Amino acid sequence: MVKTPCQQIVWDVLPAIRAALAAELVKNGVTRQEVARLLDTAPSAVSQYLSGKRGYRIVFEGPAQKLIEDLAREIKAGGVPDVTGRICSICRVIRDDQGPCVSVKEPESYPPGETG
Repeated sequence: MVKTPCQQIVWDVLPAIRAALAAELVKNGVTRQEVARLLDTAPSAVSQYLSGKRGYRIVFEGPAQKLIEDLAREIKAGGVPDVTGRICSICRVIRDDQGPCVSVKEPESYPPGETG
């Protein structure tokens, strides 16, 4: 069965954005517990993002990656009142630019229990 664009966004793009954002936040010195609070998700989800068990199918480059890095720095500085809105903005950039900013990663093997 072919995925609709909306399914692709929900199943692949949004988790990948959240995973990349979680990684950037941790890289900027934010604790995993605080990342979970900031992203309104469970600490276990953050662990899965960081270990590559969730949100691993897309690798961001160029404008999308820069927006994710900028958002992480701004969140760390406490200057983002609407994180969800900013994530939506990043998603719009990805949807508008189907070029080199996003590529589906074909892992050699999927984590246990996942089949791609």
